[in-house]
Amino acid sequence: MQLKPEDIYPIVQLALAEDIGPGDVSGEIIPADRQARARVIAREAAIICGRPWFDAVFAQLDGAVHCHWQVREGEQVAPEQLIVTLEGPARTLLAGERTALNFLQTLSGTATATHCFVQALGDSPTRLLDTRKTLPGLRRAQKYAVACGGGANHRIGLFDMVMLKENHIAAAGGIGPAVARARNLHPQLKIEVETETLQEVHEALEAGADIIMLDNFPPALAREAIALIDGRAQVELSGNVTLETLPELARLGADFISTGAITKHVRAVDLSMRIEHA
Repeated sequence: MQLKPEDIYPIVQLALAEDIGPGDVSGEIIPADRQARARVIAREAAIICGRPWFDAVFAQLDGAVHCHWQVREGEQVAPEQLIVTLEGPARTLLAGERTALNFLQTLSGTATATHCFVQALGDSPTRLLDTRKTLPGLRRAQKYAVACGGGANHRIGLFDMVMLKENHIAAAGGIGPAVARARNLHPQLKIEVETETLQEVHEALEAGADIIMLDNFPPALAREAIALIDGRAQVELSGNVTLETLPELARLGADFISTGAITKHVRAVDLSMRIEHA
């Protein structure tokens, strides 16, 4: 995913306003001219992600802060490994500490979870996809983190791909009419249809869907559906995707497996920032 300034700076601005408000009253005890150094350490193994947001926090607060990264974006780190050192006004380091770490911990958590799921796929050519089940306001950031962890991005939002789920299909009067209407309105976009039965798979094929999602299909039924589709559309498996079920799902031969777990169930990576007097 290619990041744009609008993916980073407005989100950072909101996060800083939320945390600092009219001013850091605790930091006022530090002399304004006091300089300091800080070190961020990983407390557990992780895939590091979120450097652009971390840097933007301190850039917005004070351009005098310098971040010296010791790891690359998307690099795997070990417990107690040094991630980044900072130098600058002590007040600024203290004011930005929590917001910067929140971004780095959360996005590293997303990248790390994604990496674990990708590893569970083994040698399968099936690609792991994210979903729209992301933290509010962090959609593009988390999808960027998924890519850092080795996963692939599904649609960004409701605007860049047609995805017809059960409620769309019910409201449109069936799979055929839903796909036909979508194709007429947005001929340039791919159309994906969510199915729950083999009959619906038949209907999606007849309607000319580009991608057919097999939602919560048991492995045996999914294998049958994939044989039925026979390359006439791409296949996405979704539902009940866990680290334990992934190896079996990966052997079915689908193009994609999607899961919201890597973004909505994210656990922040344990990172620690320690400030030292310069």
